[in-house]
Amino acid sequence: MTSVKGDIALIGLAVMGQNLILNMNDHGYTVVAYNRTVAKVDQFLANEAKGTKVIGAHSLEEMVKLLKKPRRVMMLVKAGKPVDDFIELLVPLLEKGDVIIDGGNSEYRDTIRRAKDLGAKGLLFVGSGVSGGEDGARYGPSLMPGGSPEAWPHIKDIFQGISAKVEGDPCCDWVGPEGAGHFVKMVHNGIEYGDMQLICEAYHLMKSLLDLSNAEMANVFDEWNKGELESFLIEITRDIMNFKDKDGSHLVEKIRDAAGQKGTGKWTAIAALEYGVPVTLIGEAVFARCLSSLQSERVIASQHIAGPTTTKYTGDKKAFIEDIRKALYASKIVSYAQGFMLMREAAKELGWALNFGAIALMWRGGCIIRSVFLGNIKQAFEKNSNLSNLLLDDFFKTAIQNCQESWRRVVSTAVNLGVPTPAFSTALAFFDGYRTAKLPANLIQAQRDYFGAHTYEMVNNPGTHIHTNWTGHGGNVSSTTYSA
Repeated sequence: MTSVKGDIALIGLAVMGQNLILNMNDHGYTVVAYNRTVAKVDQFLANEAKGTKVIGAHSLEEMVKLLKKPRRVMMLVKAGKPVDDFIELLVPLLEKGDVIIDGGNSEYRDTIRRAKDLGAKGLLFVGSGVSGGEDGARYGPSLMPGGSPEAWPHIKDIFQGISAKVEGDPCCDWVGPEGAGHFVKMVHNGIEYGDMQLICEAYHLMKSLLDLSNAEMANVFDEWNKGELESFLIEITRDIMNFKDKDGSHLVEKIRDAAGQKGTGKWTAIAALEYGVPVTLIGEAVFARCLSSLQSERVIASQHIAGPTTTKYTGDKKAFIEDIRKALYASKIVSYAQGFMLMREAAKELGWALNFGAIALMWRGGCIIRSVFLGNIKQAFEKNSNLSNLLLDDFFKTAIQNCQESWRRVVSTAVNLGVPTPAFSTALAFFDGYRTAKLPANLIQAQRDYFGAHTYEMVNNPGTHIHTNWTGHGGNVSSTTYSA
């Protein structure tokens, strides 16, 4: 056994785990690598990690013995039972004050439970979001750690050292207690779902209504990437549009239009429902993937159900492309506004003191939703840490007003010509709902009271719940539960 002691151990040698280890090695840290299938350890050392300081371990016992104290063990394994299984195996091998880090996409309530259970045993637990894909893991991810606050001093230098940097600032900071890190990562992934769906709708409009070629669309995305939409996802979309298969045709057009998902977008939508926050765009992005998976049904339906007779845009193409750009920008603002609304409500409910400006900074580099746009979000929360909604910040208020006419033209044109734009449309509906002083929910409350005696509040007497005997024979007893 080597006399050199490792700074941190990493369990899980899939591509993300391997790349994170190599990233840590580049920054001067000695990493102990372990994998359940131990043959992968030897393969990694003989190939990708050849010539590095990485140490291989062939058992968890050996791995723990190779670590400096307090021991830091990071897992990059599949969420759910595999995480609990490894924790169960690690606990007898560790001592009070040692740190276990879950770097997978775990559900935040699981992280809350694990932090409490391990805290009772004297162990420190961190649930950290890791974003940026393979390239980010290798050269600088966005890291969102949360959990036992006492763990942060033990991992801070490593995490901030290997993370992406924007203007010298690390895209990593302590998020908050318990499951805060994984909650923020979940919302990040939900926003990622929304961004991807919005870009796909822009692509669909340009392809279906304007008959733009892939080369022309690549040029459009390239231009957009030079302005306020500059982002990782716009950049890779440009590259995808340009990418050709071996036969010279564009590969993207050969890919089946049925999108997969791993669950974090769905979790975001579920959390939005649980906390009563209208995160409508992310919800529509998830449902759009569900609808895409009904591909065989859609093909049959397309042969039986007719849409509008006119399906091509006959106006100024260049002007409409600019309208699409503005609709994308405005919808993107709404998506992020909704994401931050959800984080604010969860923080209130769970007692987390989240720093929203710091979260925006963490997302400015290394992650899938990185964009110049996040700098403006950081500034908004620096100006007003109690900002209730990004739409009320002067920068975003002005930006969305400048896009509004184009946004409405795009949605109405898409409706008239039969192209589905669920994310563009729901973003606009939310915007109109949020800026409306009086919504028709008074009628909903009357209906609820009429059929279920659920009570209602009067405009001039909020807080007092009243029941009306609408039919004259319904009685005056109201329901015992009320939820606005």
